[in-house]
Amino acid sequence: MYKVVTKEDTIRIPAEYMRKGQSLDQHIDRLSMTAFEGRFDEQNRFILVTNNHKTIGRGRIIHGDGAIYQKVQFDAVLFCMDDQEIVEGAITEINDFGAFVRIGPMEALLHKSTIMDEPVDMNIGKSEIVGRSSNRKMGVGSSVRARIVSISPDTTDPRRSKIGLTSKQDGLGCHEWIHDPKKNRDGE
Repeated sequence: MYKVVTKEDTIRIPAEYMRKGQSLDQHIDRLSMTAFEGRFDEQNRFILVTNNHKTIGRGRIIHGDGAIYQKVQFDAVLFCMDDQEIVEGAITEINDFGAFVRIGPMEALLHKSTIMDEPVDMNIGKSEIVGRSSNRKMGVGSSVRARIVSISPDTTDPRRSKIGLTSKQDGLGCHEWIHDPKKNRDGE
């Protein structure tokens, strides 16, 4: 899920940052963090944090812009999601159509049809989900293990990315079910 990699990319240094007696290096860290953190890279990996920013070569000035376009190298902590990957998370919200689960820095949807092998009742007032025949429960704050079944990243606004989960298979679901499967599966 998390990786540390060294990446290269280009930042734009506005003309107002070029002042006599000041080094552009003073601005490279801040501009690089603003440009890259909290966004998806070209391989749809979410960039959490960057550091160790170093300029590579000389920057370019594009006619009519006045800014310097500078290539930089940096270390990045990435949050990577692969289709069919097993993830751990906590339920943050329950609504009519399912539960939102926090996996790393992202929110994913555990649709009510993919929670259990049985129909479920959504009790929004109590913020819980209950299996109709087994009476298994999960609610806001419950830790769950699920499998990613769909990923649709939104590179313009990562908060609008759509990640779908399922917890129907053995070994998946609310941690209480996993650790005591007989009691919770048979409704005893």
